[in-house]
Amino acid sequence: LTKQTIGFSWGAAGVSTSVWKGVLLRDLLLKCGVKRPCDGAHHVCFVGAEVMPLGRYGTSIPWHVAMDPACDVMLAYEQNGERLTPDHGYPLRLIIPGYIGGRMIKWLSDISVTSEESDNHFHFMDNRVLPEFVDAERATAEGWWYKPDYIINELNINSAIAYPGHHEVVTLSGAGQKYKVGGYAYTGGGRKIIRVELSLDGGKTWTLTTIKRHEKPTEYGRYWCWVFWEHEIDVNELFIMGSAGDPTKAELRCRAWDAAMNRQPDNLVWNVMGMMNNSHFRVYVNRVLDANGKPALKFQHPTLAGPGNFGGWFEEQAAATQPMLAATATAAPAAAPTTQGKVFSMDEVSKHTTKEDCWFVVKGKVYNGTPFLDDHPGGSSSILITAGTDCTEDFEALHSSKAWKMLDDYEIGTLGDTSSTPATNSGPLRTVTPAKGPVALDPKVWIEMPLIEREEINANTRRFRFGLATPTTDLGLPVGQHIFIKAMIDGKPVVRAYTPLGHGPGYVDFVIKVYFPLLPRFPEGGKLTQFMNDLKLGDTLKFKGPLGEYIFHDDVLHPRTGLPKPKDALLTFTKVGEGKSTFNKLGLIAGGSGITPCLQVAHALLKLQQDVEIWLLYANQTPADILCQAELDAIVKDPRMHVHYTVDRAPAGWKYSEGFINESMCKNYLPSPGDNTYVFMCGPPPMLERACKPNLSKLGHAADHIHCFQTGARPTRSIPLGRMSNPSPAPSSACRPQFLRARLIVCVPPRQHTAYPPLCTLVRPIYSPKVEYESLFPPLSCLTRLTVITQWLFRVLRTFPHACVQPCSLILSQCTCTSGIPDCLQPLACRSGCTQAIQRFHSVR
Repeated sequence: LTKQTIGFSWGAAGVSTSVWKGVLLRDLLLKCGVKRPCDGAHHVCFVGAEVMPLGRYGTSIPWHVAMDPACDVMLAYEQNGERLTPDHGYPLRLIIPGYIGGRMIKWLSDISVTSEESDNHFHFMDNRVLPEFVDAERATAEGWWYKPDYIINELNINSAIAYPGHHEVVTLSGAGQKYKVGGYAYTGGGRKIIRVELSLDGGKTWTLTTIKRHEKPTEYGRYWCWVFWEHEIDVNELFIMGSAGDPTKAELRCRAWDAAMNRQPDNLVWNVMGMMNNSHFRVYVNRVLDANGKPALKFQHPTLAGPGNFGGWFEEQAAATQPMLAATATAAPAAAPTTQGKVFSMDEVSKHTTKEDCWFVVKGKVYNGTPFLDDHPGGSSSILITAGTDCTEDFEALHSSKAWKMLDDYEIGTLGDTSSTPATNSGPLRTVTPAKGPVALDPKVWIEMPLIEREEINANTRRFRFGLATPTTDLGLPVGQHIFIKAMIDGKPVVRAYTPLGHGPGYVDFVIKVYFPLLPRFPEGGKLTQFMNDLKLGDTLKFKGPLGEYIFHDDVLHPRTGLPKPKDALLTFTKVGEGKSTFNKLGLIAGGSGITPCLQVAHALLKLQQDVEIWLLYANQTPADILCQAELDAIVKDPRMHVHYTVDRAPAGWKYSEGFINESMCKNYLPSPGDNTYVFMCGPPPMLERACKPNLSKLGHAADHIHCFQTGARPTRSIPLGRMSNPSPAPSSACRPQFLRARLIVCVPPRQHTAYPPLCTLVRPIYSPKVEYESLFPPLSCLTRLTVITQWLFRVLRTFPHACVQPCSLILSQCTCTSGIPDCLQPLACRSGCTQAIQRFHSVR
């Protein structure tokens, strides 16, 4: 009996030789200006288009294999004179002669040159030959999958008997009866098969066969194709012959040798994946009577690959040891249970915690969030962090009524008996204690941390330092990820995502901008930031994480070899669910409090002492709003770091830029586009969507090289109205305290489409020739309201100095004391093109 492996069934028919047509990979890479190992290029990575439960299939080969003309690595589009079929990789696949099939990616979609081997799941978790004493559990627990010595690349030597076939019957016809035994042999690395031997007595004696070579070696002396072999035997001799294992049966065996004197071993050597087994190919010869009752020989191969194909001698041996094996293996698979309308236990829900199978509970209903992962505005990690738990409280704290309606599409059942302890996302709450180990964060559990320091940076910005369990506890936050912070405010949970400015043994620092109430756009202010502003030393908040779509790899040592990374090695980051991307130039764009993830990444990368160059373009309203100025001044001293600022309103003597981010700023203060250049952004969505992404695209940055940090919902961008220092007067009895909605239509030149007026919400698409904006004003008295409108209109027109302002309607809803054109609006009539813009006021009760 041979122990079951974790691999799947293969037989001797799972190999062939084809004639391929395509383009040599080295020619393509040379055409693209591929870098050399001295520049940090050591591997070539490949990814296929097919999306499987564990992601797309990918792998890599060494750079020298890809670039060696003797290796003939090819991007193929034809097989045996015909275009590839879908099963064989249409429209393009990788061919690496002499390699195992698992490296020859089908449906090829991505090729990248990197400093490290692929980190694709299948590159490590497939195609490995581990020592026979290592089982699956040990391999995972001790990291055997990642040890480079056990990877399979080149094929090993192997041979098989094709004729006689499995269950073939040869009837004895008399003296001198002959039968031609035949098969194939191959080996890896382009080595030559120098002999194939055949045994009729189970390996006691051997004889040479005749090799048929149908293809010549390449110009570099490589033998890529299999060979056929044959040998004529006497059937009657085989009938009376016994084998070493059973004197009543004969046994055919074959074994091959290659030019390196590799030969096949006598017996199978077990490994956990069941791969690269190349022991002697054995065919049992049974003495039987044919259908007419005449003496005959029936040949029995070890197995026939495929479900239910039993009858090989290998299965018979196993069945003799385990009589139930055949019955179990041939039983029809049970039908998959349906989930529609089902009642689930919490224990069952808690098992669905992966990206391929993500369930969660909200208010007693069970949902499958898997289909929505890629479309979630906050990134898939925001859902995965709740997988397998009851996240009712967190969902209520984070989502709008629209999100509640969307839940219905993903409901699969209800939560039943909750007598077992539920896995909730709101609990159990874990207080940080020394007994919990060296890492503080837990993605499934809220932990409490006390405030141990606070600093007033300016009028609305604070630095908060929270304490971890012990002075040596690490936060456990990968670079590029962030944390949820939760507080109970007015009896309801409020949750927001923040990126720490920094952390070290025993502490974590946050720089938080406090959003105080601001009329008209933000009358209540930020709930959580104001709550944090009132914290006293010793007060606690709840934290959970890490979460995020990106991880920047800041290892000084190679994670698998333990050797120091070369200084010229390309840096890498990973997007959740995808492979690594390599870079040596990084652009960062930040707006307001979006500086924290950018600073986090810059700090970490600069510590590596690698050959990396980083640009930061930081946008704010005024210089006084710039956060983390001390940290920015510190990192800009590094010659690899470049920092530039832009503000909406610049004081006299300002040496940086003024205005919204535009094409010129992106060109002058960010890296030029390139294969190893990426840009990451964090800030208000209007800035990213209207200013950053369009201008980066104009400059040639590829869409897949532009990324946004997802750090949760942020307060709406607000600009103070005229720096009003006094509170607004109370509404008069003649004017009801209702909000006023004003709408303005502006014809904007194409170059100004990325700008937008202060205090405006886009109503029509930005690409429309007529761009329509809208602003909402607070419930002020009529006089104050009209003053605010005047300020707003002047600032809008300053935003578009060359725009033609069409006649617009200012609709003063629920305001009864407006008649005629107020004096405060008369100055607008002096502007060309605006004489009619102030002539229509509608009073609506």
